[in-house]
Amino acid sequence: MTEPLLDILARYRQAMLALDADALADLYAPDAVHEFPFRFPGFPARYEGREAVRAGYQAAWAATPARPTEVTETAVHRSTDPEVLVVEQTVRGEITGGHGEFAIAGLLVMRVRDGLIVHARDYMDGLAATGGRADR
Repeated sequence: MTEPLLDILARYRQAMLALDADALADLYAPDAVHEFPFRFPGFPARYEGREAVRAGYQAAWAATPARPTEVTETAVHRSTDPEVLVVEQTVRGEITGGHGEFAIAGLLVMRVRDGLIVHARDYMDGLAATGGRADR
């Protein structure tokens, strides 16, 4: 695994924890695709393009009381494809208003080319943070 992939992963995690959709979107190629195999009701199954990533995450973070406070990497897997990074992780956080905490295991598969994310597949049941369950 090359250092640029680990740098992108670290910056991705920082943007997520800061709920910074601009910093997150800046990690993506203009024509990138970000997919969510476990869908959230009312949200698309994928974002197509950097600006869709930006707008989508701004809307998603505004719509949920779940606030991540920590991302723990369980494992980072090397791929035979030098552009691909596979990360097992747990996102922990709080529900605003004193409504509890959450811990959600997930899998993130990223393809990075020329220093930008060109494709991401995010396997995480985000609704579990609020007691719901994502559509499968």
